[in-house]
Amino acid sequence: MRKILIATSNPGKLRDFAGAALRHGVEVAGVPGFSSLPAVVEDGLTFEANARKKAEAYSQHVPGETIVADDSGLEIDALHGAPGVHSARYAADEPDKAETNTDDAANNARVLRELNGVPTSQRTGRFVCVLAAARDGKTLATFRGVAEGIILDAPRGTNGFGYDPLFYFPEIGKTFAELSAEEKSKYSHRGAAFREFLDWCEHLCNN
Repeated sequence: MRKILIATSNPGKLRDFAGAALRHGVEVAGVPGFSSLPAVVEDGLTFEANARKKAEAYSQHVPGETIVADDSGLEIDALHGAPGVHSARYAADEPDKAETNTDDAANNARVLRELNGVPTSQRTGRFVCVLAAARDGKTLATFRGVAEGIILDAPRGTNGFGYDPLFYFPEIGKTFAELSAEEKSKYSHRGAAFREFLDWCEHLCNN
């Protein structure tokens, strides 16, 4: 399986997946005609529920193909796990009811407001990503990746997307926004989940 179809229109996510795939000699691409397909309502209570829902729905539009969809977000301990599954809509007045994503800068600004005055030692958090692989409307498997870090009090870096400029990864002393897509794939939640998927895919194809 040399080419993998990803169910997303988010260019940042496609860059992340492409960065992870590059080191494995795999090509990734968006689902054909993705922008014209009906949007899937991401109302699941967990990352896995949303990932499965998207993968199953979009795979029905590409019969016989394995489609990968992800749901991911930032969990901050001091905020009791928020923004969590609402990460992309966190700046909305009621993120759990918002039907569209809110601006990255606005989401980051809300996190910074809510963490104002919280000491560095208590600004721990993690990025979580769950991938679901589905074919013809049925989930085949799911894969989970986690990256632990510290939430800064000001953004750093111009690469990446979402909360990357605030997410400091102690192991390398940089935020995810200070890394190239290929570098980020070595450490990120999305890269970890994608590597699990590639291992599964290789096993499946060879048996």
